[in-house]
Amino acid sequence: MQEPKLKITQRSLPHWELDGAVYFITFNTWEKLELNPEARQAVFNACVFFNNKRYKIFTFVVMTDHVHMLIQPWLKSEKEFWSLTSIMHSIKSYSGKQVSLVMKHIAIVWQDERYDHIIRNDQEFQNTWEYIRQNPVKAGLSATPEEYPFFWQVPEPNQSF
Repeated sequence: MQEPKLKITQRSLPHWELDGAVYFITFNTWEKLELNPEARQAVFNACVFFNNKRYKIFTFVVMTDHVHMLIQPWLKSEKEFWSLTSIMHSIKSYSGKQVSLVMKHIAIVWQDERYDHIIRNDQEFQNTWEYIRQNPVKAGLSATPEEYPFFWQVPEPNQSF
């Protein structure tokens, strides 16, 4: 079996990509643009569109001005994984167009970059899962994560590292 490849790039933020890794990703709206419910639904739909095709989403939440995801890119070919860059470009490009339509917003929707972090172990996975789950509750948008319409998770939060 081939060793996982580590790819390191940097613009303003450093980005580390490791074949087969699970990532905590956060991306933000441009200048704290507040997404209305229709816009959040459009972003939600863009996130799940390639789920179980190009990547596996464990959990994610679309907040009013940012998105948190726990995601694992899948193999694109026998020797190559889908890159976070291509995954995020797809989500942000499509959802940006949809947000502009539903909000009649003629400007930039998303910040250029994203925050991404490689999840290293089971404890970090569980902590990040719970952080994402509780985000709408802490923001006062719902009493429980499940009541928030723009929260999604797989039924069984398990991943072995």
